[in-house]
Amino acid sequence: MTTADASERRLRGVLEAAEAASPVDAVEAVTGELGKALGAARVSFLIADLAGRSLARLTVEPGEQRVDRPGRDDGGPVRRSGQEAVQVLAFDDGPMERALREQTLACTRRDTGWQVLAPVTERGEALGLLELILPDEPDEPDEQALETVRRCAHILAFVVIANRRHTDLFEWAQRTAPPTLSAEIQRRLLPAAYTCEAAAFTLAGWLEPAGSVAGDTFDYSLGRDTLHLSITDAMGHGVDSALIATLCVGSLRNSRRQGFRTAHAASRANDEIVQHVGEGEAFATGLLASVHLRSGILTAVNAGHVQPLLVRSGRVDPLHLPADLPLGMLPGTSFHSTDVQLQPGDRLLLVTDGMLERKAATLDLISHILRTRRDHPREAVRYLADAVVAVAGPVLPDDATLLILDWHGGHQNPRDSHAGADIHAASIFHDLAV
Repeated sequence: MTTADASERRLRGVLEAAEAASPVDAVEAVTGELGKALGAARVSFLIADLAGRSLARLTVEPGEQRVDRPGRDDGGPVRRSGQEAVQVLAFDDGPMERALREQTLACTRRDTGWQVLAPVTERGEALGLLELILPDEPDEPDEQALETVRRCAHILAFVVIANRRHTDLFEWAQRTAPPTLSAEIQRRLLPAAYTCEAAAFTLAGWLEPAGSVAGDTFDYSLGRDTLHLSITDAMGHGVDSALIATLCVGSLRNSRRQGFRTAHAASRANDEIVQHVGEGEAFATGLLASVHLRSGILTAVNAGHVQPLLVRSGRVDPLHLPADLPLGMLPGTSFHSTDVQLQPGDRLLLVTDGMLERKAATLDLISHILRTRRDHPREAVRYLADAVVAVAGPVLPDDATLLILDWHGGHQNPRDSHAGADIHAASIFHDLAV
């Protein structure tokens, strides 16, 4: 049997093991199969937490049942719920954080053997890391074993995405603290993936919640030739705010899926909020936009929201869009769209007022935007949110939300990716401390 045949058999075995297992055990089935094939002493899936500041280890050891005990050489605190347990590994600028940020495979000598870390990524969405502990250093001249690890890590991304639809296990592992009811509602309003890479664009969103959730959302959806974007901020805090946000996002998604234009979608959301809450009783500000992927024309509606920011030619300037009333103020309100021509190399930032007002106003946001200009949007949104938390936290008075779009152009071109990520767009690691 050739090396290629052996690799193909390994990958086939991984897929078959994932499908044969229950959704709760699918990741362990994949990592266990890979561990046996490569002779690993330990194989783990490290899932990125929702706060973006740590990893949580979901572990299996070949030939053993689920492992829920600490005490390893890179151990962290263990969080348990019934029979489930995850080991929390805070980011510390070490190999794990670097592998995730840079989207590169890392190999490090440990007391227990050689640690191999491979990003688990799909279309730029960094789900976590695949970790193997091997008894011997991987043979550098022969890349076959490491390439198998990369491929299996990419397959693992699809296994996680497919199986988390059927279980709360992955969501529980990603949570550093139990959410409030309003936070639970708000979380369901966000897109399933916070990052998306395509040939023509790269985007990423982030929501840093207030102590009492304040109704922010961001959303996107990709059509054949159109990218739809939105960022909204519902009035108030807590469950009431989350319910207004639910009406707003639900209406916008309903309009989008029926093919309505951006201005019409804004009018429908406005009337839905008025009908179900009452005239002037509640409102939401928002920026709703679509990008024609072949021409690069951005069509945007500003419903009483703060202006977006455009980074072009080393400058950061507000993108002045005529502002209409917020959604839900008056029945029958008309909304107007504005067209803007994007240029390859542009970076567009949609933000909520939690990034700009109250204590956050003391932050020199423009300089931080320029500092992260060459970072992947996935890293830039996290950095900018951390910067706001540093000056206005640790408990924010208002949600801080942003959505970053990098416009590349060339919609007809194939995407340049390997193992789920465009490594040319990945961030070069630097200290993100503010």
